[in-house]
Amino acid sequence: MTDTLSKDELFDYLDSPANQTGLDPIAAHGFLTATVVGKPSPNWLSAFFEGQDATVPSNVKAALKAWQQELTDTLKNEEPIELPFDDGELDFSDDGDLVAWAIGFVDAMYADETADWFDDPDTEEDVAMLTLPMIVLSGIDEDMDEMRNDDTMVQMANALEDNITELFLLFHTDE
Repeated sequence: MTDTLSKDELFDYLDSPANQTGLDPIAAHGFLTATVVGKPSPNWLSAFFEGQDATVPSNVKAALKAWQQELTDTLKNEEPIELPFDDGELDFSDDGDLVAWAIGFVDAMYADETADWFDDPDTEEDVAMLTLPMIVLSGIDEDMDEMRNDDTMVQMANALEDNITELFLLFHTDE
């Protein structure tokens, strides 16, 4: 099975029972976005499949790499990454796409211990502020639960697109 997968076929795989260790398409988008905007993570594919990437068909891994490259190209072309959920109907429930996307993003942020996003004292505060929406929206950090009210969550969700671009510029340009 080495045929190239379309994005729809990749999504079908990610949503299928065959994908036992990987993320669903929405969380995968968050994860891949983080691998693109943050510090380079050479082992991201292994982290995506919880170390079980050897059992994943090569065409699935190739499709994920192509999707990651597509996200990279979007940012390099100075265009914002389109988020995979409807801004008009923000769902902050644990089952919502926004939370799934944020969980995928945060998972990738911490997936590689050799790629600490916060290890540079010159950018540490900027990184903390730019990733705060993802951490709050994900619900991963219980210390942030007091921030999880509707108004704050809407502000955080509305900041995602700009923050993604700012993180990319912070980690991938000399400006």
